[in-house]
Amino acid sequence: MHMILLRVFVPFALGYFLSYLYRVVNAVIAPDLVRDVGLDANHLGLLTSAYFLTFAAFQLPLGILLDRLGPRRTEATLLLFAAAGAFIFATADSTVGLIVGRAMIGLGVSACLMAAFKAFVMWFPSQRLPLINGCQMAAGGLGALAATTPVEAALAVTDWRGVFLVLGGLTLVVAVAIFTIVPEHHSTRSGSSLRDQIGGILRVFTSSLFWRAAPVTVMSQASFLSIQGLWSGPWLRDVGGLDRVAVADYLFLVAASMVAGFIVTGWLAERLSRLGIRPLIVAVVGMSLFMIVQAAVVAQWTGAVLATWMAFGFFGTAGILPYAALSQRFPPHMTGRMNTGINVLVFVVAFAGQWGIGAVINLWPVTAAGGYAPEGYRAAFGIMLGLQVLTLAWFALFRREGVPQD
Repeated sequence: MHMILLRVFVPFALGYFLSYLYRVVNAVIAPDLVRDVGLDANHLGLLTSAYFLTFAAFQLPLGILLDRLGPRRTEATLLLFAAAGAFIFATADSTVGLIVGRAMIGLGVSACLMAAFKAFVMWFPSQRLPLINGCQMAAGGLGALAATTPVEAALAVTDWRGVFLVLGGLTLVVAVAIFTIVPEHHSTRSGSSLRDQIGGILRVFTSSLFWRAAPVTVMSQASFLSIQGLWSGPWLRDVGGLDRVAVADYLFLVAASMVAGFIVTGWLAERLSRLGIRPLIVAVVGMSLFMIVQAAVVAQWTGAVLATWMAFGFFGTAGILPYAALSQRFPPHMTGRMNTGINVLVFVVAFAGQWGIGAVINLWPVTAAGGYAPEGYRAAFGIMLGLQVLTLAWFALFRREGVPQD
């Protein structure tokens, strides 16, 4: 078991580490992008969220590839596109070039979490999935850590272009590692036809169990990703009143809280499941606490900025638990399509949310200090919170939970 853990978990964890680093690094380098390319809030949001758009667009084909070809081949191949995107981003001299590079990165890392979840279902007992999935998410949290103070320190040696050249090289190394180290599983290739595979997607999207859990999961995760991946940094500067170095330090601690959150919530869900408390219920309680924390951010309570944002990082992780919870209730050969079914919705909404937050913030004039108006953050973050409250009410009122059969 220990050898399988090393050969399966570690390579996929490295892939997700890079995926999350790519996802949130713009929160630190945003001032450089604004200065070098001349971006406003709207274009900064569009540029950064291009990652989410291509990520989302590939999720349904990804589910089929994972269930037909297996996670090893699928992720190793896609990471080559991420590396190419990093090199394009590093050498781009226009907004269009940056968007193309960012979009290719999103496509290339689109399998990093779902491939891991698929591999874990294949290699590990189902009762261990919440904890193992939580550890995988913690690896992503370490990537978020690396995207904060370490990236800020690297910018003293090189610029943001140099950072992305290094990331592109590391991505190639991880792609090779996944392809050569991860073992093949006897159930890697599906014997079902492509038509049956597509039919499985339809069964996922017509499942009442899926549609009870999906809305609140999607809004919670999309809000967390869109804010933490970009707008947390500008908020700390413009509302929290922090300088650039302090922003990077705060984001480092937020990412550390996120790592702890992934591990603790995964462990707690596994322990409580032994007492008959379903992981989905644990997830909803955690997402509700996340909404309470967001209310403090929307109110722009600056009495405890660091504690508030660390709580944001910790409780924002609860939205990942439904993936493991639903994996236990769908047939094993449909887990790839079920997970990517949720993921396509998460990242479509994250794209719209991250870009939309920038569009709302842009409705207010830039402040005398050159930052964005606090009123813009309050309105944009408030909209995201209101949508989460509505989906929580949907979960409470929706009772039918049919499980698809195949």
